[in-house]
Amino acid sequence: MSETTARQFTPDYATPPGETLAEWLEEQPMTQAELATRAGLSARVVNQIIHGVAPLSQDTALKLERVTGVPARIWNALEAYYREHLTRLEARSELAAQVDWLADLPVRQLRKLGVVTASAKDKAGQVAELFAFFGVASAEAWRELWLAPDAAFRKSEAFAASPGAVAAWLRLGELRAESIDTERFDDTALRRALSALRELTRQDDPGVFVAQMTEKCAAAGVAVVFVPEITGARCSGASRWVGGRPIVQLSLRHGTDDHLWFTFFHELGHVLLHGRKAVFVDDGSPVDPELASKEAQANRFAGQLLIPPEYEADLPRLKSLAAMRAFAERIGVAPGIVVGRLQKDGIIDYRIGNGLKRRFQFAEPAAR
Repeated sequence: MSETTARQFTPDYATPPGETLAEWLEEQPMTQAELATRAGLSARVVNQIIHGVAPLSQDTALKLERVTGVPARIWNALEAYYREHLTRLEARSELAAQVDWLADLPVRQLRKLGVVTASAKDKAGQVAELFAFFGVASAEAWRELWLAPDAAFRKSEAFAASPGAVAAWLRLGELRAESIDTERFDDTALRRALSALRELTRQDDPGVFVAQMTEKCAAAGVAVVFVPEITGARCSGASRWVGGRPIVQLSLRHGTDDHLWFTFFHELGHVLLHGRKAVFVDDGSPVDPELASKEAQANRFAGQLLIPPEYEADLPRLKSLAAMRAFAERIGVAPGIVVGRLQKDGIIDYRIGNGLKRRFQFAEPAAR
């Protein structure tokens, strides 16, 4: 191999540098023993380098440069690629030993979302992709992060039912929030935005109200993300602080406007009323007693924001759909929100008024 060829050579595959050295020797009237003498190396070391047993040090690379004319950087690059290749093979064996972890995760759904691309047979590849997705180096690290006894997520009944599904859903939200630029969190600014956010409940077009609610919340320092429900997670919404700012995550689990807006303001209630270290994952089921009062506070915050207390006395009198529409128009919210409140309070049956609710769904699967 000439120096010109060597300069142009940029290996894109892993091969031991000894293989290139052996090829060079085949083109030269030189034996391994003579090469060893010229390079000031032992014949044993040269033989081990050729067979990929001994690593090729930078000092040896310089010696080979003087003898072969092939720049030391080429020998060093070959060595680096080869050692990386060996390390990856070893790592793959370690990954293969952790495939049982896949049973804890919603792999099939994450494949649909593009998180998992490795074939169904390539379990080690799936493990590697999911480590990268969660930002961990091992299943043990994942369990320590997500299953630690003091992890706030564990206080949710949803998390207890399917921790892998909830963890995946929350992680999707974290990653999506990374693309949202927000101002520094401002409690006062968020409270001032509540009235305008409430007005959005009357907007029919999700393309309009989602953009505006995201923009208004970002201006107050809150990242709002929509992430489709992961089977088993049963999460309507979540709120938590990540990287020094709050994230409000919504799933459209129930698909109707009353659930969407109540969940949204419920999560904002957590942001405004509770600490930065708390994590709330809401699925509508009983919660840990420690969080029960905070959930009740968030419920009250959302309920009173959507239908202010001064209008509650009118609710029992809303017996017809026309009355419900008129009341919603009078207080400035979507009719579906009024129907949802009447149903929840037991004023009307859950089968009544559902035609006034708007239904939403994700147009297409969320990208990673």
